[in-house]
Amino acid sequence: MTGVTTAAADSAADEPGTGAGHAAPEAGRSTRSFGAAETADAGPAGRGEERPRRQRGEQTRQLILETALRLFRERGYTETTMRAIAKEAGVAVGNAYYYFDSKEHLIQGFYDQNQAAHRVASAPVLAREKEFAARLRGVLHAGIDVNDPYHSFAATFFKTAAEPSSPLSPFSRESSPAREAAIAIFRDVVEGSTAKLDPELRKVLPELLWLGWMGVVLFWVYDRSPDRRRTRRLIDGVVPLIDRLVGLSRLRVLRPALRQVLGLLEAIREDD
Repeated sequence: MTGVTTAAADSAADEPGTGAGHAAPEAGRSTRSFGAAETADAGPAGRGEERPRRQRGEQTRQLILETALRLFRERGYTETTMRAIAKEAGVAVGNAYYYFDSKEHLIQGFYDQNQAAHRVASAPVLAREKEFAARLRGVLHAGIDVNDPYHSFAATFFKTAAEPSSPLSPFSRESSPAREAAIAIFRDVVEGSTAKLDPELRKVLPELLWLGWMGVVLFWVYDRSPDRRRTRRLIDGVVPLIDRLVGLSRLRVLRPALRQVLGLLEAIREDD
């Protein structure tokens, strides 16, 4: 099974929107949330009435997302349908589709929530530490802490996310907001440290660290050791190596090799 049950498959039977009292879901990555755009034309009295409705809307959206993640853990990603998510959340199927166009959009919602949680979990170490290695080690361990509750369905989910054409791929256009949020965390690791870096390396190091983080996540997905000890050891072992390489980047003798690496990175980022 390729495993992705889309909104189109479920909606043939569910008729999203029926009984939900909402318009049809919008196309694209974005998930519905109640914000200023929906109340821009409301007067003072209308805005007062809209605030509780926005709060209820956000609560419903969060309930659907949390229910979906629980079912993904209990039943697996491929076996969980939008109908099942709506039933468990106690909302109409059309209402579930109002907030999330498909299961893929639910996962994008999870990505966004996950990155927000990673930033919060990383904040203490970033506020406390100034050494590059300590900051990087703390952020990587915080990422494992945040992801670990979802380890049970990670391997099944990864099979879908690993498809190059999948919108769930961390490299996809749909995943770009979460990807940029993740890179921003590593940018904070670099910018808040006392590390002396080659200026050109400083520009691209956050993205390189994120790519390294993707490798750690892949290792974590298949790590069956208690408390993911092997992944923790990997982090503790690789961070000093990265720190050493970063420190060597300013050596004049290594600058030609560094320029080659940066040129290669730029080349592979270009569109065909």
